[in-house]
Amino acid sequence: MAQPDGAPKRSSAAGGWGALKSCGKHLLGSRAPLSGARALLKANQPNGFDCPGCAWGDPEHGSSFEFCENGVKAVSWEATDKRTKPSFFARHTLTELRTWSDFALEGEGRLTHPMRYDAASDRYLPVSWDEAFAEIGATLRGLDHPDQAEFYTSGRASNEAAYLYQLFARAYGTNNFPDCSNMCHEASGVALIDAIGIGKGTVLLEDFEKADAIFCVGQNPGTNHPRMLGDLRRAAERGAKVVVLNPVRERGLERFADPQNTVEMLRGSSQPIASHYLQPRSGGDMAAFRGIAKIVFARDEEALASGRPSLLDRAFLEHHTAGLDAYRAAVEATSWDAILDQSGLTYDDISAMADVYLGAQRVIATWAMGVTQHRHSVATVREIANLLFLRGHIGRPGAGLCPVRGHSNVQGDRTVGINERPSVAFLESLERHFGLAMPRKHGHNVLAAIRAMRDGTSKAFIGLGGNFLRATPDTPVVAQALASCRLTVHIATKLNHAHLVPGAIGYLLPCMGRTEIDRNAAGKTQIVTVEDSMSMVHGSGGINKPASKELRSEIAIIAGMAQATVGSAAIDWAGLAADYDRIREAIAATIPGFSEYNTRVRKPRGFMLRNLAAERVFETASGRANFSADALPAETEHQVAKKSQNTFVLQTFRSHDQYNTTIYGLDDRYRGVYGERKVLFAHPDDLAEIRDRLGERVDIVGLHADGVTRRAEDFRLVPFDMPRGAVAGYYPELNVLVPLSTFGEKSDTPTSKSVLVTLEARAAA
Repeated sequence: MAQPDGAPKRSSAAGGWGALKSCGKHLLGSRAPLSGARALLKANQPNGFDCPGCAWGDPEHGSSFEFCENGVKAVSWEATDKRTKPSFFARHTLTELRTWSDFALEGEGRLTHPMRYDAASDRYLPVSWDEAFAEIGATLRGLDHPDQAEFYTSGRASNEAAYLYQLFARAYGTNNFPDCSNMCHEASGVALIDAIGIGKGTVLLEDFEKADAIFCVGQNPGTNHPRMLGDLRRAAERGAKVVVLNPVRERGLERFADPQNTVEMLRGSSQPIASHYLQPRSGGDMAAFRGIAKIVFARDEEALASGRPSLLDRAFLEHHTAGLDAYRAAVEATSWDAILDQSGLTYDDISAMADVYLGAQRVIATWAMGVTQHRHSVATVREIANLLFLRGHIGRPGAGLCPVRGHSNVQGDRTVGINERPSVAFLESLERHFGLAMPRKHGHNVLAAIRAMRDGTSKAFIGLGGNFLRATPDTPVVAQALASCRLTVHIATKLNHAHLVPGAIGYLLPCMGRTEIDRNAAGKTQIVTVEDSMSMVHGSGGINKPASKELRSEIAIIAGMAQATVGSAAIDWAGLAADYDRIREAIAATIPGFSEYNTRVRKPRGFMLRNLAAERVFETASGRANFSADALPAETEHQVAKKSQNTFVLQTFRSHDQYNTTIYGLDDRYRGVYGERKVLFAHPDDLAEIRDRLGERVDIVGLHADGVTRRAEDFRLVPFDMPRGAVAGYYPELNVLVPLSTFGEKSDTPTSKSVLVTLEARAAA
């Protein structure tokens, strides 16, 4: 419950004793606290494993404790001694299990044996690996065309697993690679490729030690990437300005108590993070940055008119950018009425941000899904880049663009080839090295894959990790799409809802986790590699005994399916799976930047992939950093909602006790919610009006005009500091309200941060 009398209250700061208590709770809950604690000492260490949580970078000179509260949860979740054995499936039908919560399903523990769905009994039954691979291969070969198969990738997969996976699918004959990037940072990649020639950020972790100002936009580090809070706090302590733009006032961006600071813990004190905390309307960030630019241009004109130096970096603009005049014309044509109405901010708010920007020699802009999950997300990222271009904040120490990725290797997966729109150069490189023709037709992203399965044009789904059903929009549609397939295969560590809607042939294949020792037949311990948000590539080797003798690595499972599907005449799948060094040799031979891969990745902290944009070399069509002159959206959802009564704009987000669709617990102490997830946050004034009309519990009903009824039932109202007209709640429970047919322009990312809804009284049971 959210702060009833006598219950724990909302945390006064992120971290602190609350984080330590949470760590202890989750270690004990794993029923393997000693092995979990031992594993944590190896998390994000040169001779250990990469945390299976977020993709925040590791410092060049790390400490003995390079993990956070969410890292503890992730490790405890994986290192649990609970097991989901064949006997569990013998006791429960899939029909029954579909009534369980996400938390309850994964709470049963690690999967132990390969399983095949039996429709007659509605149960998963044990099967041998050889039988599984043989039927999967035969079914894939029996499709009318390889493009009838979808190969989904979770960001959890290592570089080696992802590379082998894309090689398998392309050797089979398709570029259908829906992946988790399509649902989170696709807009960042699309925008940055157009703007600077590479779909990645331009900063190192060390740049946060040098920045004078850091703009944090649409992100909640306290829950989603808590180690970032330490870097923001240290920046604030040395005097850097931290400007936050977030509709919801999140505790982690206000104050942080470092659990590793003994004095602070004893005193119960904390340190502020944000110097400025602005709450734009959801979807109003582009207008906010347009307003900053408008003030910057006006003040630059004043400076020049009075004989003072230009406020802009004229040398950078002249030698390294294109499109400034068109952008400036677009800014000047944008009225202040439009900027203020769309952003929901005041002129003084925007002027204060402009003061920070102009007063800093080194500026970092960092953002996450609060920016990328809107219709106009690509244009918003371009607008953020535009502002940094004006004063040359690219390719300068302590400055740059920093999209903060979610899962631990979502960026690396894209680097090594998980891309439905591969470049011709990459395909030609694969062809030269492996002597196989690669498919040229662009494939399906997530939304296209769902539509294809729904419509019957795709008939097979292979899932390399993740929870496709619960991570995607329009949950009932996705369930129907998966169930209509001829074949579904899920490679996973724990049971989740995606596994409970099998196709006519359905397999559940258990794999090792990041924390577990992976040995080949000769007894050699294998390592894998990952890439973080700062383009650093480092090794990861598990230290725990695998949860079951039946488990195989993701790489071994991919190799087994590939050998059974396309054979080994051209590619020695078994040999690659037996020695991951061979996979890295293939990556080095086919992807620029990975030369001497096996040597460099075994050095402490690994190596950085070269980022030409960070060197002010822009591989764009113009050969320069490109300004964008996009107009503001004609209307955001908030502007639409204001025209109607009882219409709100819903954004979905994570609870503090979850990571993506994985639910670690039922508390969200930073927002004062305990023991439940079916809550709806709203501004106190809105909430009072809603309660007067509808009562304490409501149904949330989607307003997308496509003839589909979307309803999330029985949610309790919770007051929170956020703009009026906005409501918010947790995914995956609220993904039923996100329409498949609304998505980002140029990115196809679901619009999970801007869903029009109405509220209805909860019908009596």
